[in-house]
Amino acid sequence: MSNLATRAIEEIGKVIIGKDHIIRQVMTAILANGHILIEDIPGVGKTTLAIAFSKVLGLDYQRIQFTPDVMPADIAGFSVYKQGSESFEYQKGAAITNLLLADEINRTSPKTQSALLEAMEEGRITVDGVTRELPDPYVVIATQNPLGAVGTHSLPEAQLDRFMIRMSMGYPDRESEVAMLKQERVNVAIDSLEEIIQVTDLILMKQQAERIYVHEDLYRYIVDLVCATRNHPDLSMGISPRGTISLLQMAKANAYLDDRDYMVPDDIKQIFYAASAHRVMKSKEARIKRRTVREILTSIAEEIPVPESR
Repeated sequence: MSNLATRAIEEIGKVIIGKDHIIRQVMTAILANGHILIEDIPGVGKTTLAIAFSKVLGLDYQRIQFTPDVMPADIAGFSVYKQGSESFEYQKGAAITNLLLADEINRTSPKTQSALLEAMEEGRITVDGVTRELPDPYVVIATQNPLGAVGTHSLPEAQLDRFMIRMSMGYPDRESEVAMLKQERVNVAIDSLEEIIQVTDLILMKQQAERIYVHEDLYRYIVDLVCATRNHPDLSMGISPRGTISLLQMAKANAYLDDRDYMVPDDIKQIFYAASAHRVMKSKEARIKRRTVREILTSIAEEIPVPESR
């Protein structure tokens, strides 16, 4: 069924022009049962990307604009007393959906940010002592603006680690932006998107991606990469065990998208930066030397021996 995923990527590419690699990364994370953090300036298509995925994958969609006055109850829901029945009735929060767009997540309070933790990690929420399972599939696409720190609350490492990948869409290239100008209004283009994958198909595809064969050497290769981040002089914090699992899941999903039932080293190398950059922290020495996280992770990927083909 990987051909359905390819068709879905092509369909989304009709409105997100010139960003096929970004669309593929998001699709890979969804197939790997992960959540996505997009860190970018306003106006580059983050919301359009989320809406396009919800339509093409047949997912229920909710968007919440995070502001300082958004409360945890807006995420998880709340109970309202009904006078006629003399009972409390649960009102759904934004989290009760298949795909939640958490827009500008760093502009709300840490208390509200933490309301997403149980939903993202456990696939359930608890309100007034009652635990409710979230729909399957469940995907959070969160955005944050890297510019303008006034009134923002940086995501703590514990919450960053719950995102499978962090990515940036960036500006379109010249030809893509010309094509965008020639396009009809974006809303019209989104409305014209076809549903390529149904929810039941997506669940089956995730299960198939999970069953991708992994050779023993590739398990060790992932752990070698992770351990290198923990012992690197330019990093004060390396990849967590949760990050190790995310690398494996993403690499499996990448192999699935390439229509293979087995994993190869390139699957790991292709997703290594997106799945790792938000899980590490530069050391004081690295900041003095003005080394970027990308430079450090790239050097690690080049230094660790790649398993030979068998």
